[in-house]
Amino acid sequence: MKHILILAILMVSLVGCSQKEGGVDATGTFEATEVTVSSEVVGRVLSFEITEGTVLAQGVQIGLIDSTQLHLQKLLLIENIRALRSNIPSVSTQVAAIREQIRNQKTEKKRVQKLLKSDAATQKHLDDINSHIAVLNRQLAAKREELNNKISSIEAQCAAVEVQIAQINDKLSKCVISSPIAGVVMAKFTETGELLNVGRPIFKVADMSNVYLKAYVTSDQLMNIKLSQEVNVIALYGADETKSYPGRITWIADKSEFTPKNIQTKTERANLVYAIKIAVPNDGYIKLGMYGEVIF
Repeated sequence: MKHILILAILMVSLVGCSQKEGGVDATGTFEATEVTVSSEVVGRVLSFEITEGTVLAQGVQIGLIDSTQLHLQKLLLIENIRALRSNIPSVSTQVAAIREQIRNQKTEKKRVQKLLKSDAATQKHLDDINSHIAVLNRQLAAKREELNNKISSIEAQCAAVEVQIAQINDKLSKCVISSPIAGVVMAKFTETGELLNVGRPIFKVADMSNVYLKAYVTSDQLMNIKLSQEVNVIALYGADETKSYPGRITWIADKSEFTPKNIQTKTERANLVYAIKIAVPNDGYIKLGMYGEVIF
């Protein structure tokens, strides 16, 4: 009777273990979206006091690269625009003399027309006035065209300088060190006072509020999963400590790969598996690299 009882207990234990192992469809490790922020300008770091583990908000200034030379270049360009605009001619002032001559000639024409009616003037006199007015009108049109061309040329030069100023402003904005995403500083690669070149890494930030579990499934399991499917994710904290989280499948690989050495799939005989990513909201307890299990 004693032997039968021990055998029954062992069978229950084995069934329990079998159910626990069979309930897990895939395993993997937790990862996060990591961004390495690099310098886009050349300059010395004036301030950069963050440390690893600092929580950053998106777009908030956390450091500054020396921008003195850029500010001086911008001031020079602004003065260039001011000098160019001072050379823009006043069309009304420049053509005022010709317009006055045309006005006088038209007044003279009216006087000659009256004299011509009383035979006190000749037709040639009137023709000469009309010819003179025509010449003045052509001079007026030519002068206006010349002035407008000069104005257009100056405006084009100003526009070119304004583009250079926009380029300087873009570089100035890149002298401000900030994080492109909200997250936690994972690594810091530079310190205050160091000289940065374009492309040199400054720090690495990871979005820890929304992590994902990268797991692997076999080809037979692909038939039972789909994008946006809700699943159950279990974080393994060690020492038999676990916690369950809701998850959602956000990516399924379109190509198979060999089973990674650190991953045990449900069907251990399968050599080729498919990677999937499952988005998991993090309550702060999930750490990168931690193991997790998935139940579909």
